[in-house]
Amino acid sequence: MVGLLRPLSAAATLLLAPATPLTGSSVSASSVGGRRWRSVRADAGGGWLSGLLGGKGGGASTAMMVTPGTVKAGDPVLHEPAQEVAPGDVLSEKVQGVIDRMVDVMRRAPGVGLAAPQIGVPLRIIVLEDTQEYISYAPKKDIEAQDRRPFDLLVIINPKIKSTSKRTALFFEGCLSVDGYRAVVERHLDVEVSGLDRNGSTMKVRASGWQARILQHECDHLEGTLYVDKMVARTFRVVENLDLPLPTGCPQLGAR
Repeated sequence: MVGLLRPLSAAATLLLAPATPLTGSSVSASSVGGRRWRSVRADAGGGWLSGLLGGKGGGASTAMMVTPGTVKAGDPVLHEPAQEVAPGDVLSEKVQGVIDRMVDVMRRAPGVGLAAPQIGVPLRIIVLEDTQEYISYAPKKDIEAQDRRPFDLLVIINPKIKSTSKRTALFFEGCLSVDGYRAVVERHLDVEVSGLDRNGSTMKVRASGWQARILQHECDHLEGTLYVDKMVARTFRVVENLDLPLPTGCPQLGAR
């Protein structure tokens, strides 16, 4: 979801199915509900600590590093709405396997959130987790400004999200599917998400601050929306330039 926590060296691979090597990447094919899809995902090493969050919105210099196990911007699976998971399929080996792979990719990246389309699977599933260790890599002033607190792993199937207040905030975000870049995005500060957990039970999460931002970012993925579709365009930059001043006329970071 947003920013880097710390630089990562080696990377893990993960995949949906055996794939045929391409130049620096591979193609996987699978199906859900009778529909087949093909997705290109990178195999190169590297990664950034928080496919979605950390520091002012970024962190260490990692531009152009590729997060293994994730498909990248331009792949159709990231730009089309995902399909709902039938309640009766939640406990199936296929869906549980997708969830396990998502958690593995998110943690190996490492990141704080991931949506199923990011591993090439067009299903409405998100996972998110923010730990005290991840948060410790961000400057204290940014942690306070972002209202960032640790929370345990959440797996949400068929999430439905709504804002619960009119409060918003602007901060930098990044994405494991758009490696090496950041941009400012305005998000609601308070949301409620309902859906199913990985056991098929109904669940509801009320969140604020940074956790609310992660939930919005991940739910956007399920609609085929990337953060760059919502960004303040003139703030878009490579990670190395994250700390440079915002252009004249851009909104200031923080709550509004």
